[in-house]
Amino acid sequence: MTQSGLFISFEGIDGAGKSTHIAAIADWFRTLERAVTLTREPGGTPLAEKLRELLLHEAMDPLSEALLMFAARRDHLKQVILPALARGEVVLCDRFTDATFAYQGHGRGFDLDVLRTLERWVQTTPGQSGLIEPELTFWFELDPAIAAMRLAGARVPDKFESESRAFFERVAAGYAARQQQAPQRFARIDASQEIDAVRAQVLGICDQHWGQA
Repeated sequence: MTQSGLFISFEGIDGAGKSTHIAAIADWFRTLERAVTLTREPGGTPLAEKLRELLLHEAMDPLSEALLMFAARRDHLKQVILPALARGEVVLCDRFTDATFAYQGHGRGFDLDVLRTLERWVQTTPGQSGLIEPELTFWFELDPAIAAMRLAGARVPDKFESESRAFFERVAAGYAARQQQAPQRFARIDASQEIDAVRAQVLGICDQHWGQA
């Protein structure tokens, strides 16, 4: 029997540690003999990676930022995500549209209605009802003050990582708002725990959802 594709995203403010656990989840799915595609946003394709460099390092107004985010997302969907799902693979994506609402919408204060319009334009395909979006989103929730301490001195910060604590508090509130709008899609992870405890929580959720598949 052909397996259906599975789309999972990972969200959280910079420093929450979400990227640390994606490889472990990929390995978990491989033990179930599932093919896995690991990808990220912005990025995931040659074009989207070029846009990522602009987004992370070049100054621009919030509308330009949002348009580039969704342009990268459209190419990512068409070139990577949708083909992988059609092949029955598990797609693990480091950030997706929730990040745009959190960072550009709440962090930058950009018009949420415009973001919803862009979301609808970019995440629909002919003959498919509803938005293309993850089946499950792991939300690594962490106090911005703790995230800042984790990031301090870790690497040269990009323009988002260089933002103020107040910015990240708005971003965190944006994630909370997205979770409230679609609670069935979100799995909240307490990212303040030690790394092994966080991983156990994440893998436990995977087992609940797909361990018997």
